[in-house]
Amino acid sequence: MTTKTLMTTAAALAISATAAMAQGETIGFSQIGSESGWRAAETTLTRMQAEERGYQLQFSDAQQRQENQIAAIRSFIAQGVDAILLAPVVATGWDAVLQEAQEAEIPVVLLDRQVDSSDELYLTAIGSNLVHEGEVAGEWLAAEVGDRDCRIVELQGTTGSSPAIDRKTGFENAIGAHDNLSIVRSQTGDFTRALGKEVMESFIQAENGGRDICALYAHNDDMAVGAIQAIKEAGLKPGEDILIVSIDGVPDIFQAMANGEANATVELTPDMAGPAFDALEAFWADGTQPEKFIQTESKLYTQADDPQGEYDTRKDLGY
Repeated sequence: MTTKTLMTTAAALAISATAAMAQGETIGFSQIGSESGWRAAETTLTRMQAEERGYQLQFSDAQQRQENQIAAIRSFIAQGVDAILLAPVVATGWDAVLQEAQEAEIPVVLLDRQVDSSDELYLTAIGSNLVHEGEVAGEWLAAEVGDRDCRIVELQGTTGSSPAIDRKTGFENAIGAHDNLSIVRSQTGDFTRALGKEVMESFIQAENGGRDICALYAHNDDMAVGAIQAIKEAGLKPGEDILIVSIDGVPDIFQAMANGEANATVELTPDMAGPAFDALEAFWADGTQPEKFIQTESKLYTQADDPQGEYDTRKDLGY
């Protein structure tokens, strides 16, 4: 989805809603939490989509704990909601509760993350190709550094989550053919700015005050923003002394790029609810079974792509 399309989502819904069922369906939404600006934007856009389409949205913030999500889903089932949206905090451990939803004939749609359960237990999954995102980041870095040796530090997402697993895999796939690129340190920053800063500080201390670090790869922009602060506090110039590439496309990373303090980001659109509701409406209308995975668009942005303009466009989208 392009930025222009994302900006007009709310307006377009006013038109598309007239064709929707919009009969007051109640939808439960189990959100991971608010660990990042991107996550907040996903929540905001989901609320907007539900309101425009005439749905009652029952929202539950899991505060990044799977047990809270499982409890919320069981509460939704007990309430007899018409559908459940689930952004799973981790990939494993969902079989039992998804089976319960299926037995209650409540369709479940996964948002932006995958689970290891059988795809027969959910209606569809909406998301980007997470491995491809990592590959795009790695390919950009390989092209940027050319033949010079590059020691990379990596800030991983939440341990066990599909973005952390797949974004790491994709990045390693991309740099694997380049002997001059190597990941020398890798640790989870749990997708948060605070922990991203803390872990980056430890990387800097371990790598000759950061002077031995060529590049940082962060699994999301918020960790990168935290790391940028750590780099600056160490007396180094982020974006110059240490190249920075991350994933999501939140406003603050575009501001950092405009300031010359970050180099590239791979966009992950926060509008997962639009395709999710479209799939549910078709299913409710005549039993249409959607594809088990509906892929959203991702795009690489660099300092050459008017980052200040991108920031100005995105800053009011709920991030």
